[in-house]
Amino acid sequence: MELAEILILLMVLAAGGFLICGFPVAFTLSGTALLFGAIGVFAGVLELRDLMLYPDRIFGTMTNSVLMAVPLFVFMGVMLERSRIAEDLLESMSYLMRHIRGGLGISVTIVGAMLAASTGIVGATVVTMGLISLPTMLRHGYNPSLAAGSIAAAGTLGQIIPPSIVLILLGDVLSTAYLNVRRELGDAATHTSISVGDLFAGALLPGLLLVGLYILYQLGIAIFRPQDAPPHDVKALEAEPDNRPNLLQAFLPPFALIISVLGSILTGIATPTEAASVGAMGSLFLAALKLGNQYHRIIYAGLASIIVLLLLNGLFDLRVGRLETPISDQIAIYLAFVLCGLVLASIVAAIVNTLRSGVLRSVMASTTQTTSMVFIILVGASLFSLVLIGYGSDEIVRGLLADMSGGVVTAIIVVMLVMFLLGFFLDFIEITFVVVPIVAPALFLMGVDPIWLGILMALNLQTSFLTPPFGFALFYLRGVAPREVSTGQIYRGAIPFIIIQVIALLMLALFHELATWLPEVVFG
Repeated sequence: MELAEILILLMVLAAGGFLICGFPVAFTLSGTALLFGAIGVFAGVLELRDLMLYPDRIFGTMTNSVLMAVPLFVFMGVMLERSRIAEDLLESMSYLMRHIRGGLGISVTIVGAMLAASTGIVGATVVTMGLISLPTMLRHGYNPSLAAGSIAAAGTLGQIIPPSIVLILLGDVLSTAYLNVRRELGDAATHTSISVGDLFAGALLPGLLLVGLYILYQLGIAIFRPQDAPPHDVKALEAEPDNRPNLLQAFLPPFALIISVLGSILTGIATPTEAASVGAMGSLFLAALKLGNQYHRIIYAGLASIIVLLLLNGLFDLRVGRLETPISDQIAIYLAFVLCGLVLASIVAAIVNTLRSGVLRSVMASTTQTTSMVFIILVGASLFSLVLIGYGSDEIVRGLLADMSGGVVTAIIVVMLVMFLLGFFLDFIEITFVVVPIVAPALFLMGVDPIWLGILMALNLQTSFLTPPFGFALFYLRGVAPREVSTGQIYRGAIPFIIIQVIALLMLALFHELATWLPEVVFG
């Protein structure tokens, strides 16, 4: 074994040891990288100029327009959580499913999917669903394991259903790796790079497939073990008309937001970053209308102005400063200025409403905290992967995967297994920025489709979020679950959903079209 290989092994073991001792992930990765980078330079294994590339990496991160979507989607998710829109969704869905045995569990799955499409944040979804729905399910006589497993599984849908933070980060890393491989092969000019929009489109069908499998499981439990998933007390529910939720008010705003964000990406109207800004502003408007009693007319006028502006942009040429501008375009331009003023006024009104309710301040603090955590881990992981690659880990991994018997199938299985096991101890951010840049180029050289690989990795990371004893979603739920729900019950409830996840992984592995068909149709 060469010195470089020994240092790679020691570096990985040292990072794992520091993490087990409880050191913060970001500082563990960067500190270990600096230590072993210095050792490598003094030992003559690592060139100092390799480490000098680090400032360029950080500058590239700072100027990366794709990563700008992260704080915007985080803001959108936290705002929807704090404004209690999720609670209204669950109550309304439960009311709709009141005649179906096991309807409350199905409602949890559907609302989890809708929150995933609205927020993309696993922790926020699991905590919100745990606080709202777990006591309700227990009160209706649900088996505690089934209730806990349903909530944890529904909460992790934010890993795979767009707009997912995982897909944004994976898209950025995979795109860079894929372009580097194409340049190495000398055919970069004939291959287009993959984008976050490709991954968003590719994740839709697997995400919906997973939701369908969850619902089938809930229905099966309701049929074969009815004591674990009892029906609602329909007579008591319908005897209190004052408690009936406003279905239109509960469903229309989130659906409109989801369609605005995902629809703008899939139709090519907006990039993921631009769509993220639409989602952030949309969540601000929804929260302002729900939390405040003032300025509703101004906010509605602003929303109507946005729709009219989109129509004007499609019907007229709104460019200013042209030598000749038809009268119709001039009128449209003046009208657009007026409408922009109304939009600005509605934004100010929404900010005032959310500030007075105390929500905006907490949302901004939480968004800043979460975004800072994401990017400080990104900075540490970037240095860690740079030192590993400087030692030649990418060449070693490429050789190992290429020499495996069974070819690309065995290589995929090994990579997925390693990522799954790492998911017990590391968050998806560290795995994305440390492991993926090393293994992805080797798989691309073996002819693996980048979009399919990205969705397979995202689904795999979602599975690790659920798996005992270190699944993050289980820890989130344990933190908000009532005392009468034991940790063992939470773990037992997650096991059937882990099996469902593995089934979905196998289906995606066998049928690549689940991930590649929609991007081909939408983006060609």
